[in-house]
Amino acid sequence: MARDVAKSVRGITLQQLRYFVEVAAEGSISAAADLLYVAQPTMSAALKDLERRVGRTLFVRSTRGVTLTEDGAEFLGYARQVVEQSELLEQRYLGRGPARRLLAVSTQHYSFVVDAFVRMVKASETPEYSFSLRETRTWEIIEDVRTLRSELGVLYRNEFNASVIDKLIREAGLVFTPLFLASPHIFIARTNPLAGRKSVELSDLEQFPRLTFDQGANNSFYLSEEILSTRSSKQEIRVSDRATIFNLMIGLGGYTISTGIVSDDLDPSIIAVPLDVDDRIEIGWIGHASVSLTVQAQRFVAEMRDVVSGFGVDLLT
Repeated sequence: MARDVAKSVRGITLQQLRYFVEVAAEGSISAAADLLYVAQPTMSAALKDLERRVGRTLFVRSTRGVTLTEDGAEFLGYARQVVEQSELLEQRYLGRGPARRLLAVSTQHYSFVVDAFVRMVKASETPEYSFSLRETRTWEIIEDVRTLRSELGVLYRNEFNASVIDKLIREAGLVFTPLFLASPHIFIARTNPLAGRKSVELSDLEQFPRLTFDQGANNSFYLSEEILSTRSSKQEIRVSDRATIFNLMIGLGGYTISTGIVSDDLDPSIIAVPLDVDDRIEIGWIGHASVSLTVQAQRFVAEMRDVVSGFGVDLLT
């Protein structure tokens, strides 16, 4: 497609590319028009002209909004780079601030991701911005990145779920980039009787409620956010958000199994204790195979690496 596009891009304006990038991010022409203070008919006409000049259908339009076609997803990679380079030039030579929309991320419920996101936002040093951080279910993370609702997603795989996760990622036209390997830990409240232990075994957990994140209609052992998902538990509670799971750790003495990376600044009442099992957790990020990360997304990935580097994990790539 790249050669065909190169032959037909004459006359494409930077404004059209900005409209295109914003609509792809919002999944709606009307929502993008509102954000950019542009009349919807004006934006619709600009996008139709863009498709005519490119010679490809870039969006599938429906009553629920718009989604990118395969050609549209590839074109977005080029459009983002052009818009980003233009904004960098304007910031450097015209003294203009960065655009408000900077990055959208979907992730499993990891405090290190929030920590990295906080650092990235602070480092942007802009008085106006429009970031998006969505903690959600495994299936929806893949869908968010596939449809470019988010530029990248953060999730885990291990020996048990790797074949299923890799298949879903591959079918969505995405790639998984490993970030680090971690040994399993339990997250518990500082008041939990196990809090003083150097490590715990699975048998030590039998008297405590197991807390897991609900995966909704696409619930599957392979899509679970926690390892050992097939292991039965006498007491189990499913939750939908990280604040609730932490409150249940404190109120009921519950536990969940994760990476062992917990921020003292963000979660001072929760600690991680090593779990003595023969397993490893591989955390990584997913993105489109044909779309390069923007500079802001690269910064976010770098911040994630920096955050986890102090926790004794094995950094990858």
